[in-house]
Amino acid sequence: MGRIDDIANRYVADWAPLNPTGATYVGIDGYDDQLVDLSPNGFAAQAELTRRTLAELDVTEPDTESERIAKEAMQERLGLDLARYDAGETASEVNVIASGLHEIRSVFDLMPTEGEAAVANIAARLNRFAGALEGYKTTLRTSADAGHVSSQAQLIEVAKQCDIWTDPAGDNFFHGLVERLTADGALGAELRKGAAAATAATAQFGTFLREEMAPRGREKQAAGRERYQLASQYFLGARIDLDETYAWGFAELARLEAEMRTVAARIVGPGASVDDAVAALDADPARKIQGKDAFRDWMQALADKAIEELHGTHFDIPEQVRRIECCLAPTSDGAIYYTGPSEDFSRPGRMWWAVPQGITDFSTWREVTTVYHEGAPGHHLQVGQTAVRAELLNRWQRLLCWVSGHGEGWALYSERLMDDLGYLADPGDKLGMLDAQAFRAARVIVDIGMHLELEIPRDNPFGFHPGERWTPELGWEFLRAHCRVPDENLRFELNRYLGWPGQAPAYKVGERIWLQARDDAKARKGADFDLRVFHRDALNLGSIGLDPLKAALDRL
Repeated sequence: MGRIDDIANRYVADWAPLNPTGATYVGIDGYDDQLVDLSPNGFAAQAELTRRTLAELDVTEPDTESERIAKEAMQERLGLDLARYDAGETASEVNVIASGLHEIRSVFDLMPTEGEAAVANIAARLNRFAGALEGYKTTLRTSADAGHVSSQAQLIEVAKQCDIWTDPAGDNFFHGLVERLTADGALGAELRKGAAAATAATAQFGTFLREEMAPRGREKQAAGRERYQLASQYFLGARIDLDETYAWGFAELARLEAEMRTVAARIVGPGASVDDAVAALDADPARKIQGKDAFRDWMQALADKAIEELHGTHFDIPEQVRRIECCLAPTSDGAIYYTGPSEDFSRPGRMWWAVPQGITDFSTWREVTTVYHEGAPGHHLQVGQTAVRAELLNRWQRLLCWVSGHGEGWALYSERLMDDLGYLADPGDKLGMLDAQAFRAARVIVDIGMHLELEIPRDNPFGFHPGERWTPELGWEFLRAHCRVPDENLRFELNRYLGWPGQAPAYKVGERIWLQARDDAKARKGADFDLRVFHRDALNLGSIGLDPLKAALDRL
């Protein structure tokens, strides 16, 4: 490796002590007893490292094509990181899925729990939790003084999450964590003290959000075009025409719903509606699983089967990636997500399901495609293959570069690919995939529409409030009309879109760009195009912005 890779590897070494929480997420050893500094100085220190690294990259020429790709990827990512920090977005962001609070709460989910040293690390972090939140309070106050603050609605929703996480009758997260650990004597006492302190600090942070920050919060949740354009570019790694994409969202949703009606007729009979098919599938006991543990076991079996069958046929799956763990998250936020393996693969990639309170029945026809999205050939293959390629990718590329449009776009592309490969031949499973695709298309419409407060097209194919301008209330009405998602989950989804502008469309728009990249490769290579080779070459580039991805693929 050359000079660009040296800069990248040095960045990781300098970044880890500034963000020990992040180090745990990506599996860098040695920082599990510390928490990230969420004070203004902590955010500033990470931004200064980014500035220095960008300045060094600017004057360093790559020696090879692989270094050229690495430089372009790093300049794109770090440049947008810095732009968001300078715009006041990074330090002020509080929403129901992403904030400093969520970062330091969820890191406990990934920490080793076996052995005295591992338990001691958890105890140390629990006892540092209150201090981290005090620093974060200062950051949020300072950001608000400078005019950067999240919406009142998001601040209140996160305060509610604090209530649930600390409620003995709810998630009771910190005490529940300690109860699952084995420790006696002084270490046991430290654990219990830390759990009590972290619980109290989280409850107090909820009060802080509700009573001090919410009154200062923005009344309007819409981001506006300027903020949204930056957010969209950050999540996609590509600059898109927002108005064209908004219009495309309507056409894509209409196309998918037409295909769903065709599949519904296969399930129930001619003339059947999609809702008729959904009712028939939900009533089928062969497609129902009772209990969270049984559902996790079903996910595990399906994920393992996909890896076994895809390896050596449609993909070359590295040995380290042929293991995945399906887990139930210790919270009930309604999120489904993937976490990558540690750097040495001692911690495997994991698929997580944060099941909402009260949900005990699961319909498998809805979730087959989710397993492919989170497992193989989706996130698990993509992230795992990147982590393995030490001979091709520097440490920053393997560990720190993540782009939602690339990652979520690939995972959604993978769902469609599994249909092409025959894995969704069952019409119920096929309807589940199409429903998930339609859900993501609806998010394109609602996310862009609400944050830009656009007019709903007068000739929209659904006859939905033509000529009116989007509001959160219309967003909820549209999602309920077009998404077959339980209200508990859908409410969380809408809150997520309103608080995290630009992220939700990255799935469907990312898939669109992936499909275009594949079509471009077919056109360039003609009869020499090989789908398996295209997938291998594309994934070997690591997770990079979609504009750098297209540029790199054009040169292959």
